[in-house]
Amino acid sequence: MNPSTDTLTTPDRQADHRTDSEAPKAQVATRAERRNPGASKGRSRLLLGLYLLFILLPIYWLLNMSFQTNSEILGTLSFWPQNFTFDNYAKIFTDPTWYMGYVNSIGYVLMNMLISIAVALPAAYAFSRYRFIGDKHLFFWLLTNLMAPPAVFLLPYFQLYYSVGLFDTHVAVALAHCLFNIPLAVWILEGFMSSVPKEVDETAYIDGYSFPAFFVKIFIPMIRSGIGVTLFFLFMFSWVELLLARTLTATNAQPIASIMTRTSTASGIDWGTLAAAGVLTIIPGIVVVYFVRNHIAKGFALGRT
Repeated sequence: MNPSTDTLTTPDRQADHRTDSEAPKAQVATRAERRNPGASKGRSRLLLGLYLLFILLPIYWLLNMSFQTNSEILGTLSFWPQNFTFDNYAKIFTDPTWYMGYVNSIGYVLMNMLISIAVALPAAYAFSRYRFIGDKHLFFWLLTNLMAPPAVFLLPYFQLYYSVGLFDTHVAVALAHCLFNIPLAVWILEGFMSSVPKEVDETAYIDGYSFPAFFVKIFIPMIRSGIGVTLFFLFMFSWVELLLARTLTATNAQPIASIMTRTSTASGIDWGTLAAAGVLTIIPGIVVVYFVRNHIAKGFALGRT
């Protein structure tokens, strides 16, 4: 027997021996995890609890502040109101400066959603069904509007609306938001419409449907999840956008987000009223999510988003 051959093969034999000895240990560890699934579930629940605490703590703190007086907010750290009061909410519902901010915001948000979805539906259908010269370039150009910050269009919008008499109106803010919401709606809806087979269109035309009847009665119900997702994103952008809404309004159409930034007075900031206004500002978003929750779940699973 050659000694050099035994010397070369010894490390390989040792490695094989270690591998064979480690395999049962791995199997034992796997069996132990199977026998104790509660440990992994406990870790998952702990992480989930920490995540929910991290997310919900600011909301709870805002709600807590809304039921406190300014002296209590600025005085000591308290995890619940010591002197429970509804004065902050009463001030919002009795002061026209405050509650009209919500009316103005809801007004131009609904107006923007209606305009954006009415324009985006036929536009997205055209991009998903037809091929024409420059279609991809035009689609890309629409998306580039989303890449520019609203501040870029602030000065042209202000000068244009002031010249034509649209300054400080709901229409001004709604049309300004369309610059960003229509491309977003077209992009989302095009993904949903492209997932619908073209044979559906051809079958409907063979059955005698006109295009308006087919589009309203057959096609739109097939993409209702996509419409729900689109309306959700349109609402979220228009509801929280501040720069254009604040600059293009003064008194008559001033949104709630703009009013909340002007709560500083000679006596200081009214923290309690500001917190109550923040709580009321969250409620419309919760309502929208509740009504379109099923469509959002299907939309994220099926659509472009």
